[in-house]
Amino acid sequence: MADWQTTVTSPALARLLATARLPEPPGASRRPAYRTLAAQVRLLVSEGRLPVGARLPAERELALALRLSRTTVATAYEALRADGYLRSRRGSGSWTALPEGSAPPSDALHPVPPDEQGRILDLGVAALPAPQPFLSTAAARAVEQLPAYAAGHGHYPTGVPVLREAVARRFTERGLPTTPDQILITIGAMGALHLVRQVLLGRGDRVAVEAPSYAHTLQALRLAEARLVPVPLTRGFHWDLAEWRRVLSGAAPKAAYVIPDFHNPTGALIDEEQRRELLAAARSAGTVVLADETTAELGWGLPEGVTPPRPTAALDRAAQVVTVGSAGKLLWGGLRIGWVRAAPALVRRLATARVYSDVGAPVLDQLIAAELLTTHLPAVRAHQLTRLRDTAEALDTALRERLPHWRFTVPPGGLSLWVGTGGVSGAALARAGERTGVRIAAGNRFGSDGAFEHHIRIPFTVAAPAVPDAVRRLAEVAARAEQEGRWQGADDTQPLAV
Repeated sequence: MADWQTTVTSPALARLLATARLPEPPGASRRPAYRTLAAQVRLLVSEGRLPVGARLPAERELALALRLSRTTVATAYEALRADGYLRSRRGSGSWTALPEGSAPPSDALHPVPPDEQGRILDLGVAALPAPQPFLSTAAARAVEQLPAYAAGHGHYPTGVPVLREAVARRFTERGLPTTPDQILITIGAMGALHLVRQVLLGRGDRVAVEAPSYAHTLQALRLAEARLVPVPLTRGFHWDLAEWRRVLSGAAPKAAYVIPDFHNPTGALIDEEQRRELLAAARSAGTVVLADETTAELGWGLPEGVTPPRPTAALDRAAQVVTVGSAGKLLWGGLRIGWVRAAPALVRRLATARVYSDVGAPVLDQLIAAELLTTHLPAVRAHQLTRLRDTAEALDTALRERLPHWRFTVPPGGLSLWVGTGGVSGAALARAGERTGVRIAAGNRFGSDGAFEHHIRIPFTVAAPAVPDAVRRLAEVAARAEQEGRWQGADDTQPLAV
């Protein structure tokens, strides 16, 4: 294998294995540990959570990390090799693979390839189409501005000034006075999160996270060998402040990652009083609060005249909040523009660190985003929020008609509906959907420990007129999953305790 292939360390793999919950066959006795371990690795590979071609730890290292015998790990590796999920070479180690003839794993949280969009119903990715004609108008204006930047090298580690100014101005309008030197422009929100993690967190640091939370961030933190400490939301989708105080004082996490504004996946909106209390507890624990505001502008369901809470950093008295935002959810994901708002000293540190990876976001994309934020924002918001509201209302009606035993609460905003499936495995729904051309995001992807097996996330991305047919297909998938048996294909019990 090439030297650049992904290498998964023992601690990182142990944490991934802890999320690979396997259905338990009724009445089955506990199976050998090697079979459970092999089944967990197969599940991670088949779902795309463990990349094909990833180099796995040596048997002795993994045995120590999992507190198993080396014989157990060696037998599991041998079973994986026999099934085609692992390949090994003397002197090169072992790496994940797929059985010959298998289709590459599809991840419901990754976009459907353009050539398959007509065949596959995408209920996985929570991202809207571009708001037209505003995007095209802004792009034309940005092209006119581009020659003024073309004479230079085009590298802006902190971002093009006009966009930094636009983002700072928008924070100020939302109740958080901000200057451009507090803004760093990144390649998308995930680029921002990666950069903040790289600078502020070390291997093995604890990070408190909501449960459920944004799947891609959870996965990125696991692969970076952070130790995730889940803090469940309450039944009504609020922060459980008593539990947050217990975790912050007891575990003393280095950071707390939260999505207070139209939370992904639940759509919950946290009020200012809860934000103040969390910040006070984090301040006492010395914990940095990483506030993800990528969905903060998506309050499509707020009652008329109701003002959303101010940004979390507006309540910060100790410069402990680092805010991440993005143009991807409100404007368009294809722009690949995100940002960090932080103290100027931290912005400079982040800019210094990033030059070893990307040296800056594309100039043209930044100019388009600046034009949209400066000239077209009210119209773009109205356009996108109307679309989201119409789809949410259509989904509410169609789901109650077709799947009345499923449970959900329509949120006041955001991009998705968090749905309890009445005992049907979300992973089983995702597998059945994959066979019938329906992408479904299983709930266990949004839990730090593989929880939420009986949930799925449904995005508000299907146009409202197409919702009835989409829900009809979803109901057919649900019927198929139930018919195949909730536990079909499960020959192993609960995951190993790691």
